[in-house]
Amino acid sequence: MKSAARVVVIGGGVVGASVLFHLTKAGWKDVLLIERDELTSGSTWHAAGGMHTVNGDPNVAKLQQYTINLYKELEQISGQSCGLHITGGVMLAGTPERMDWLRMAKARGRYLGMELELISVSEAKKLFPLMEEKHFVGAMYDPIEGHVDPYGVTHAYAKSAQIGGAEIVRHTRVVDLKARLDGTWDVITDHGNVHAEHVVNAGGLWAREVGRMVGLELPILAMEHQYLITEKIPTLTPPPGKKEQLHVIDFEGEIYMREERGGMLIGTYERAGVPWSPTATPWDFGQNLLPNDLERIAPSLDVAFQHFPILGESGLAKVVNGPFTFAPDGNPLVGPVKGLKHFWVACGVMAGFSQGGGVGLALSRWMVDGDPGADVWAMDVSRYGDWATLAYTNAKVRENYSRRFRIRFPNEELPAARPLRTTPIYDRLQAEHAVFGDYCGFEHPLWFAPSAAEAAEEVTWRRSNAHKHVAAEVQAVRDSVGMLEISNYGKFEVTGPGAAGWLSHLMANHVPSVGRVALTPMLNERGKLIGDFTICRPSEQRFFLIGTYAAESFYLRWFERHAAQSDVSLRTVATQYVGLSIAGPNSRALLQGLVRDDLSTAKFPFMSFRRMDVGMIPAFVGRVSFTGDLGYEIWVTTDYQRALFDLLKAAGQPYGLKSFGGRALNCMRVEKSFGTWAREYRPIYGPQEAGLGRFIDLNKGEFIGRKAALAEKESGGALRLVSFAIDASDADCLGDEPIWHDGRVVGWVTSGAYGHTVQRSLALGYVPVALAVATSGFEIELMGERRKAERLTAPAFDPSGARMRA
Repeated sequence: MKSAARVVVIGGGVVGASVLFHLTKAGWKDVLLIERDELTSGSTWHAAGGMHTVNGDPNVAKLQQYTINLYKELEQISGQSCGLHITGGVMLAGTPERMDWLRMAKARGRYLGMELELISVSEAKKLFPLMEEKHFVGAMYDPIEGHVDPYGVTHAYAKSAQIGGAEIVRHTRVVDLKARLDGTWDVITDHGNVHAEHVVNAGGLWAREVGRMVGLELPILAMEHQYLITEKIPTLTPPPGKKEQLHVIDFEGEIYMREERGGMLIGTYERAGVPWSPTATPWDFGQNLLPNDLERIAPSLDVAFQHFPILGESGLAKVVNGPFTFAPDGNPLVGPVKGLKHFWVACGVMAGFSQGGGVGLALSRWMVDGDPGADVWAMDVSRYGDWATLAYTNAKVRENYSRRFRIRFPNEELPAARPLRTTPIYDRLQAEHAVFGDYCGFEHPLWFAPSAAEAAEEVTWRRSNAHKHVAAEVQAVRDSVGMLEISNYGKFEVTGPGAAGWLSHLMANHVPSVGRVALTPMLNERGKLIGDFTICRPSEQRFFLIGTYAAESFYLRWFERHAAQSDVSLRTVATQYVGLSIAGPNSRALLQGLVRDDLSTAKFPFMSFRRMDVGMIPAFVGRVSFTGDLGYEIWVTTDYQRALFDLLKAAGQPYGLKSFGGRALNCMRVEKSFGTWAREYRPIYGPQEAGLGRFIDLNKGEFIGRKAALAEKESGGALRLVSFAIDASDADCLGDEPIWHDGRVVGWVTSGAYGHTVQRSLALGYVPVALAVATSGFEIELMGERRKAERLTAPAFDPSGARMRA
């Protein structure tokens, strides 16, 4: 084993081997993979090897497509067979709700170039004769599904990497990692040490243990996963035009199956899932299996035998029970870790043969080019903060595993690990019959019911029982005044003599003057959006940055990468400062009665920010509102929030002050065509494309992404964010629906909502810049049906913005 390498990849499963291969493909040859046993030891060797392209996040789906298409190239490079079987696959729907889900999956696949096809039950029967038709209402066919040989795929990656210059060391365990002052690493093994510039934790079942070597507790947990293989079924014959049975998912049975050596492989994600080794992974666990527990999966098997009777008549040839690692949301953990220079993770990849290639591609680009080259937010390790503890992870992974094949409705809030984080006014909001949502472990009000008995939401793809209550909240804001808790924003405090200069370098807009607010994108070197901030400046050397809380670690990682000099101090204050927003035409009158400051537009104009006493409470007040109406944001430390809430409620009684939640806010911001981070603003869009060009100050001097932003301004970009009104009476867009124009798919929806003020179903989405001026010919595919859509030339509500500035 060499004593120095540019990169050390820890872990020889399919993910580690993929990362190694993609690094060599990107031009880095001095790379070393260290495996504690043999390649595939851990989860890879006992995997069922299934692969598919459908994923709830279109960006992950793209990487899955890449992975599947990569296998033939790997075989050509390495000479190693991947055991590739492209059988095609059928997803079976047993309920109308599941059929709606398939319709949306097909629609979302359109703009990804996926050839998905909705088929009838009888058509599904022809493709998969084992099924009993009476249990199903429809299906979807995907021609690009199948399975591979886990051993063959891993060795194909490994051999291709070795051909590219990589070295692989087996039977060598990493026992510790030590960071040097220059940001490089000493990788300490039981067979000597390696000095590395970069370390990649692709440890699979042991990724948590590798993370602990550097003080990192990764939110991953291994779950026992069982599948069985039947004896040969003499009557098993492939469908017409196929060499073997298709890959099949039966959602109601919560099972998947495919042909295996003349029998059928049947796997399940049972509801009574069991974690494996929940606190520490033993290093001596190798190519071992766990004791079978068929009793635990018996309910799923009973359904399988009803739906596919021939399976119940077949004997068992083999039962496999092995551990797989999962993150709380089921997606991988990929990318650099804040606070650890040149330390990267690629773990929690439970669908390694669907996602392993895409993970390797994204991480290698990230390491070599400084950017993953795609929107990988759904996989970014920074989406979890310190709140994702070991116990939290255990609860959420078990919940996610048990629901793997169950529908997650867009308005469904899952109960595990809740409530975890609450603000001081949680009980006040409960008393007002708030229906809460979970956001990064925070409880925040979604909407308010008129009574405790009505404070529950029916889960649905369409408009729910919350619809009329959200309408009342919106009306209260538009007609008088409403109050919203805004504590669940990310917040940073930047202070010091160099603070203004540092922020000017980081942000694309100018830094505001004292007492003012500036809205600004944050760009990467390619000029793409990686942040959307409100910068508030209460004094010469003090700034508050307000942004998306879910991206707090993401932002911190970027700030560290572009660290300021010693004359700048940065600290996160998300949980130290909490807030309430009041909005509506009477919001000024309400607040004016509580402060000594003159709140008139002449004295406190739109986009002002100032330290004020609200009653007896020291606060920061900003005149800004995401509702598109006259409004104020009031920020206080946690010890004052209850008093502030009570004060505003009492003062608001003469105005009919009404609490409103996140659903009403989403409605109102869509009515104003306001975008938001992770929906309209993501790293695949430039500021001109996203309609943020007016917040770019190209004349202030150099800032990160300026050259690319200037080039985009001159070219106009490829896309444009536009607004639509849709002919829809029962449902509204959720996001990722295809946008049609003159009979072809040209774009996709990013957000949707019913505009209660304007009484229309609305959506925001991206289309090619050449179509951004068209007003006719548009349709949006909603719930599997193409609905007529009108492109709006201005925001649906208050297009001039007069109410915000009044």
